[in-house]
Amino acid sequence: MSRSLSTGLQWLLSTIGMARPAPAAGGPMTREAARQLVKWYLQSQGAGITEGLNEQGLGGMMNGEGQYAFEHIESPPSLKASALIYRFREPPKPGIIEGFRQQQEEGTDTGGGSVDFEPGSGSLFLSRTYTVMPDGREFARDLDRLGKASIVWGKDVLDRVAHKVFGT
Repeated sequence: MSRSLSTGLQWLLSTIGMARPAPAAGGPMTREAARQLVKWYLQSQGAGITEGLNEQGLGGMMNGEGQYAFEHIESPPSLKASALIYRFREPPKPGIIEGFRQQQEEGTDTGGGSVDFEPGSGSLFLSRTYTVMPDGREFARDLDRLGKASIVWGKDVLDRVAHKVFGT
């Protein structure tokens, strides 16, 4: 609820000229466009002064129980927005990642994202990719849905997958 309130407050303040509006929707997702969108989003969530993405095109935040990661991809130009499900300390056992993908295929709510495993960090995410600049309010709603779904996946879906894979 606080995230929705914050987004609504940001929209209200930008409407009356007291806060920075979201970047214009519809253009290509260049690195600068992605940086501006993430910067606006983070500030709308109370982050204060931020550049949005660093020089490598990466950014992130914690919001309540959710952890988010942002990555600008050069080719094709896009912004990947991800909400963390789980970070493995060791490589996942055989069948675990496949079990999460099966849950997605079976229709478990992904908050509009898809299962995305990053082997380098051992992180399992729900991710969405934007190739065109979205409307700021739409982007905020998308991330809210993605974050809520990732929390469910990190608890309930993780338990279901472990039960199916390990029989626990």
